[in-house]
Amino acid sequence: MTEKGHREWNSAVYHRLSAPQVSWGKKVLSRLKLRGDELLLDAGCGTGRLTADLLEALPQGRVVGVDLSQNMLASACDHLTKNSPRVKLIACDLLHLPFQRVFDGIVSTAAFHWVMDHDRLFAELHRALLLGGWIEAQCGGGPNLRRLRDRADALVATPKFALFFRNFREPWLFQDAESAAGTLRRAGFSDVQTSVEPAPTILANAEEYSEFVRNIILMRHLANIPREEDRAGFMAALTAQAAEDAPPFSLDYWRLNLRGKVPL
Repeated sequence: MTEKGHREWNSAVYHRLSAPQVSWGKKVLSRLKLRGDELLLDAGCGTGRLTADLLEALPQGRVVGVDLSQNMLASACDHLTKNSPRVKLIACDLLHLPFQRVFDGIVSTAAFHWVMDHDRLFAELHRALLLGGWIEAQCGGGPNLRRLRDRADALVATPKFALFFRNFREPWLFQDAESAAGTLRRAGFSDVQTSVEPAPTILANAEEYSEFVRNIILMRHLANIPREEDRAGFMAALTAQAAEDAPPFSLDYWRLNLRGKVPL
């Protein structure tokens, strides 16, 4: 699969399945104290479900949404049509942002853990903010999805799948609160606050669990397996194990909360 293929998503499926991510994101938005006329960056805007909520909180403001996935941006464009005069969507890498001292604030949910270089990430975000600007964000952190990841690692090591994963590395970086605070401070942020909190999520049944894990969590694992019947077998093994959990089909999500300011 090409580099572009590795970063692409089935955005229609994500939009339909991402209720947990949206619920966490709404909690992040509830922490914002807005005047209503800010220019904000939605860093990793996905399909725009939370971008729409952000625009509602900014009756005189504007939002720039950025994402690496063209599929996500196409879905966001459709979702945000009625807000088009006040939102701009840009395809770009969070490690190469084309902004310098532009935004009053940056909001991000469920995106930063997909970026492996957090020092570069937060330096870029710091550079994009005006003096006095702020960041309010959340991503996966701490022991996020440890049970599922251990099970996937065990499958990857079996003779059936090992050949497909010779040079594979997990596609996420899950920092703990202390490490994340250090990263923010190294990037130049002040008034830094970080915390990790559990966010357990239970899927309704085997079918929902399999579809969710396949499309939301392990998409890059499965991209390494060339045959669909083997991808299905990989997911069937994980789903069977999840059926034995208490409660069944549960995911041990943990969220890392991040807050900081650019000094005046």
